[in-house]
Amino acid sequence: MKKSLSPYQVELDNAIRDIVDFPKPGIIFKDLTPVLLDIHLMRKIIDSSAAKWAGGNVDCVAGIESRGYWFGIAIADKLGVPFIPIRKKGKLPGDKVEISYSLEYGEASIEMHKGHLKPGSSVLIHDDLLATGGTAEAAVKLIEAEGGQVAGFHFIVTLGFLGGPARLGNFASSVLSEIEY
Repeated sequence: MKKSLSPYQVELDNAIRDIVDFPKPGIIFKDLTPVLLDIHLMRKIIDSSAAKWAGGNVDCVAGIESRGYWFGIAIADKLGVPFIPIRKKGKLPGDKVEISYSLEYGEASIEMHKGHLKPGSSVLIHDDLLATGGTAEAAVKLIEAEGGQVAGFHFIVTLGFLGGPARLGNFASSVLSEIEY
């Protein structure tokens, strides 16, 4: 870790497991599932996350499937704004807008319902972890395709050494997280 941590961040860091060689050799996966076992830590995450955006210009929170839902819905609730799910291709019924994007190992697509985002809405994009920023950038394109604008980004964990914060800084001035490695 780069910086000194607050007591809350130490608690969060202690709850996050490193899984070596997952999902493929050479990767150290940051597993947040142990965080879900500690309701007090979950509340701290929700409160800290929402506090970063309270009083700001956020009309809704868009969470990226699936781990972006874990805290995204609660953050939206705490802010008193709607939650918009962004899902993998083929998971949403009805009319939707879809964006394809490149991954280091291929291509993927995400989608959201058409008409659920009011044109001009200021959207906070939330996910559990920021690595390279490719999925979050695709979420920006979805939101812009529906006439929204990005208020900022929020993540529980940022892997800053992979360049995601710099990449997303092209779309919003605020790229915030609870802890950075």
